[in-house]
Amino acid sequence: MTGDTQPSGRILDARLHLLDHQVLDRDDVPVMVVGDLELEDAEPGGPAPYVTSLVTGPVLGARIFGGRAPASRWQRLPWRLVADVGVVIKIAADAESLDLAWVERWVRDQVIARIPGGRHGP
Repeated sequence: MTGDTQPSGRILDARLHLLDHQVLDRDDVPVMVVGDLELEDAEPGGPAPYVTSLVTGPVLGARIFGGRAPASRWQRLPWRLVADVGVVIKIAADAESLDLAWVERWVRDQVIARIPGGRHGP
């Protein structure tokens, strides 16, 4: 062999390592579940495409009824925030600082907090 043919970086199988995996923030707080990926096209004859963003959104309805949700309903988490890919995907950010968890925060503050006993942990 005349040269190193291994690409730089880690090679991941999207179905096995990324799709439908839970994303946790630096404090192990759930942020999202990966529904799709946004890829950057590679040049012909060059390295394989690479992931630019993890995408989440209304996946369940599309899986049940078919089709795809409009792009405006998808929320993106930049790949640069990913710290580790394992059984779960860990990111180097706080869930509260991301706009991805706004639905969960709204439900927590507007619905769960109004239930008697809903303002404290179990």
